[in-house]
Amino acid sequence: MAIKQPNRLSDPRRFFLEPASPKQRQYEALRAYFVEARPSAQVARDFGYTPGSFQVLCHQFRHDPEVVFFAAPRRGPREQPKKSAARDLIIELRKRNYSVYEISETLKERRLALSPTAVREVLKAERLAALPRRLDEERPQRPRATVEAVADARRFSLAPRRFQTRCGGLFLFVPALVRLQVEQLAQAARLAGSKTIPATHALRSCLALKLWSVERKSHVMALVADEGLALFAGLNAIPKKSYLSEYASRISHEQTTRLLAAFVHQVADAALLPGRSFNLDFHSVPYHGEHPVVERHYVSMRSRRQSSILTFLAQDADGHAFCYANADLRKGEEANEILRFVAFWEKHHGERPRHLVFDSRLTTYANLARLDALGITFMTLRRRSPALLKEVALLPRSAWRTVELDVPTRKYRTPRVFDQSVRLEGQTFRQLFIQDLGHDEPTILLTNDRRTAAPALITRYAKRMLIENALSDAVRFFHLDALSSAVGLKVDFDMALLVIASGLYRLLARQMRGYADAQARHVFRDLIDMPATVEITASGIQVQFHRRAHLPIIIASGLLNTPIAVPWWNDLPLTLTA
Repeated sequence: MAIKQPNRLSDPRRFFLEPASPKQRQYEALRAYFVEARPSAQVARDFGYTPGSFQVLCHQFRHDPEVVFFAAPRRGPREQPKKSAARDLIIELRKRNYSVYEISETLKERRLALSPTAVREVLKAERLAALPRRLDEERPQRPRATVEAVADARRFSLAPRRFQTRCGGLFLFVPALVRLQVEQLAQAARLAGSKTIPATHALRSCLALKLWSVERKSHVMALVADEGLALFAGLNAIPKKSYLSEYASRISHEQTTRLLAAFVHQVADAALLPGRSFNLDFHSVPYHGEHPVVERHYVSMRSRRQSSILTFLAQDADGHAFCYANADLRKGEEANEILRFVAFWEKHHGERPRHLVFDSRLTTYANLARLDALGITFMTLRRRSPALLKEVALLPRSAWRTVELDVPTRKYRTPRVFDQSVRLEGQTFRQLFIQDLGHDEPTILLTNDRRTAAPALITRYAKRMLIENALSDAVRFFHLDALSSAVGLKVDFDMALLVIASGLYRLLARQMRGYADAQARHVFRDLIDMPATVEITASGIQVQFHRRAHLPIIIASGLLNTPIAVPWWNDLPLTLTA
């Protein structure tokens, strides 16, 4: 056939008008639009594009009008070399009843590394069924996790033996726990218990993990084989994470409150909580998830509102220890929590708090009037509203007086003060405008203390930072922000453990020279986190601490070589030695 004569059986125009490949279709469509100037909607309809997708194609071509725009992508390999190389071995191992995990480990040993998922895909392609569940003796002999004993107080044994423990420093808290009568704490709170793990044993177990700075319930699994931790709790083994999760959910808010009340009563003779002045604050424990119970609160560390559990904390200003906590708060109840603390302290301590220091957003002016009517001295800040800032700016220079703060280490020691009376909610309060404290804007102090001089008021409010430091220590060491659960009830119990653990650290730190004001994480790093050798005999239990740099401080504290009978060890005496 001559080339000049077209083939009537197959029209060559169909090659251009009906392109088969996607790249050729793009080329012909763009050529029709840009060269032949055909309307965009018509071109899209003729070549099978939607109007929007064709406009996007034209936009991409304008920005990349290169020849490679129409080049077809290179196809990847049709097979997977690693799977193909290991296919025969995988099939052979499966015929020997190897699981996907055992096959994966064997392949790694033979330098044919494949993940269990890849092994499962090969087996599925070969239509090999999954293995039925097998007993341990039916599995190939390989190193595997050991099955530790179930916690049971009835199996607790004081048979003579000798062992090493990683948690040797925990036994430094045993004398304080004996003096505080931890059994009475559990009984007074009426905590839940069982025959296998009574309430007192459960409380000691939870408290041991808080003292040892275990962040989450699952992290206890690294310590379940430690005999020293189990001996501290009076059990044959420390409870597992599943028990800790279930146990905390059984603790009601009323039980938590009774536990805190019993602790406050027990430490009354230890002068841990003098009760002369208290620092109050809120803290939001962030929750990363979605739960209908969890509300959104402002999280200061992230400077935003997010799902979190709002907690209230009270700290004794002199003892530097927490004395009250509550995580059973809902939105709209925050302002009245200060009155609940006053009622708690009056009920369980016999008198109202005498002095309270807190931030501006902790309560309302109406509640300040109630505190004044109750005879409670308070100190707080007022928010810098535009009206107050204007009032400060209009004060003449002669209205200010300069005072000197008795804090030699402070950089700004001579602030300017304007002292006046202000009436809020039908009550007259004392208001101080303070300049030159190192802030760009003035500090506005509000109090009902009309006798104390301005320098002492300013210095006392500056000490409110003690609770900020304590909260920082609680977040980092006691893992306050490691949410126990999505339910606020469990966080409430965790906060009660925080109060007791922080009090025990303060009591221990007072006995160590140079550590009276040290934070808990500092005490733990230097004095608590050390191994020991435990020897149980018929006459007593001896804990011998291993040699380390800060051991002389413990020796000088007088805790060593002083036997003390431990009730949960059948009154066997504990002797700490070095």
